[in-house]
Amino acid sequence: MTHKQKLMLLGGVALFAAICQWGFGQPLWAQIINTVAGSIIALSMLIEMVKKLRTGDYGVDLLAVTAIVATLAVSEYWAAMVILLMLIGGDTLEDYANAKAHSELKTLLDNSPQIGHVRLNGKLVDVSVEKIMVDQEVVVRPGELVPVDGRITEGESSVNESSLTGESKPLDKGSGDQLLSGSINGDTTLTMKVERTAQDSQYQQLVELIKQADQTPANFVRLADRYALPFTIVAYVIAGLAWWVAKDPVRFAQVLVVASPCPLILAAPVAFVSGMSRSSHAGIVVKTGAVIEKLATAKTAAFDKTGTLTHGNLAVSRVVPVADDKEDQLLQLVASAEQTSGHVLAQSIVTKAQQQGLTLSEPTAMNEVTAKGIIATVDGHEVKVGKKAFVTDDPQVKLVPTTAVYVAVDGNYFGRIELADQVRPEAAQTLQRLVKAGIQHFMMVTGDQQVIADRIAKEVGIKQVYGDLLPKDKVNHLNDLAPAERPSIMVGDGVNDAPVLKVADVGIAMGAHGSTAASESADVVILTDNLGKIADAVEIAEDTLKIAKQAVWIGIAVCTGLMLICSTGWIPTIIGALLQEVVDTVCILWGLRAKQG
Repeated sequence: MTHKQKLMLLGGVALFAAICQWGFGQPLWAQIINTVAGSIIALSMLIEMVKKLRTGDYGVDLLAVTAIVATLAVSEYWAAMVILLMLIGGDTLEDYANAKAHSELKTLLDNSPQIGHVRLNGKLVDVSVEKIMVDQEVVVRPGELVPVDGRITEGESSVNESSLTGESKPLDKGSGDQLLSGSINGDTTLTMKVERTAQDSQYQQLVELIKQADQTPANFVRLADRYALPFTIVAYVIAGLAWWVAKDPVRFAQVLVVASPCPLILAAPVAFVSGMSRSSHAGIVVKTGAVIEKLATAKTAAFDKTGTLTHGNLAVSRVVPVADDKEDQLLQLVASAEQTSGHVLAQSIVTKAQQQGLTLSEPTAMNEVTAKGIIATVDGHEVKVGKKAFVTDDPQVKLVPTTAVYVAVDGNYFGRIELADQVRPEAAQTLQRLVKAGIQHFMMVTGDQQVIADRIAKEVGIKQVYGDLLPKDKVNHLNDLAPAERPSIMVGDGVNDAPVLKVADVGIAMGAHGSTAASESADVVILTDNLGKIADAVEIAEDTLKIAKQAVWIGIAVCTGLMLICSTGWIPTIIGALLQEVVDTVCILWGLRAKQG
């Protein structure tokens, strides 16, 4: 039976008791009905409390049971009914708050793509997303969900990715641009080539992550539950003194009815669920509430290099011809020769030439030598591009300690083109924001060469740099952190980062283009290709933890004040019960503030 159903049933019992007392003038019937209902629920709560005590969970149920028993014992049966209604009403409100806080997550699950229009033998056939294969051609009609990840081959349209990234502005996309499953097409039909099956697509990965995002309370929430022991002792002391001074057992009941534990039980979990929802809306999936607290109190942030601090794609960094005035000619010849090459570096060189407005020539002949380079004829010249040993045996041509292609024209060495991974433009600013958020130590742990790692670290402002690492070496560096440097955050994106993401106190995966293994191992997944979301996640976590603490302490402070007031006998028992539940509502609503910040 749900809390809502219990509330409705108990409300019906209370209404029947009220009719008996004030409709038929039978207060004894009303007392019997309320006493029986209260005793049954109090007994069920007592049984549940004993089970918790056996597991070492010293919760606050004892206070609620005592308050119900005390009010029934002094014939304040209507006060007992109010306590019961408000306790179950508080649980019902928590259910509502959780549902409200999870609204964005539920929207993702409800809107999962189901079918795709696949072009087979010149005809469009509706196929379930699970059966769509890589390299198939899929048509996405106006207003439809993109079924799987792919790349546009035909058409231009505005695409809404808000459910995935939190970006409310539709993005204009055309031929060659990537489409993410779960995004919504605009008003023009698009044709796309499938790059990932449904199982590996962005949306389905996100759905699986959200299914894993259970309601596990954070350490802080368990700590809030431990407040129950001192809070219960204080309540009993105040109630006992009030009874002793007034020589009236009713005074004991009057104090305990305002000592209801709902603020401790509800406020912090509602705040953490709200913070998780806020993160999701910002394109950040936080798997459990415990991660929120660790993020908010983190002291160390470690970063992988490739794909994390950098874009992960090599781009032309320098064009170095033998003659200083031949840069454009060198780039134009190489780009022309590489136009039809399938090598990973070829497209970067062609893109650079196009960006500089160079006119490329069609090679009249091209021969690609596997693992060595290419030989092409461009504008009547033989152009050889590739590794140094393939291009020239001139001993004066030195190898450079970076990725480079060497070039010879008509048998003579002509120069080289260097390529490097480019630092994300938001990287340095992200680290500055993390410093303001309380991160004290930064480190880079990467499998790349130490010299390259040092260059990237210098650009972004990281002084502690470890290069040439194997995955187990990364794990060792995180495990070796001193207690004062924890909790720790590790940010990565590749398969080789999965182990270290698992051992860090908080593993954060760059999930937009990263591996599934990294996302599954991480505690937090960034859905957009933006490193700044790391700082967003920490700032949201800090705000959420602050609000959770405020909600708990507001409940404790106000309840203690009400207990002191009620110990004087100024407030009738039933009014005290009503006032206490107002406090519960305030604490829950305060916790919901974490959803908006």
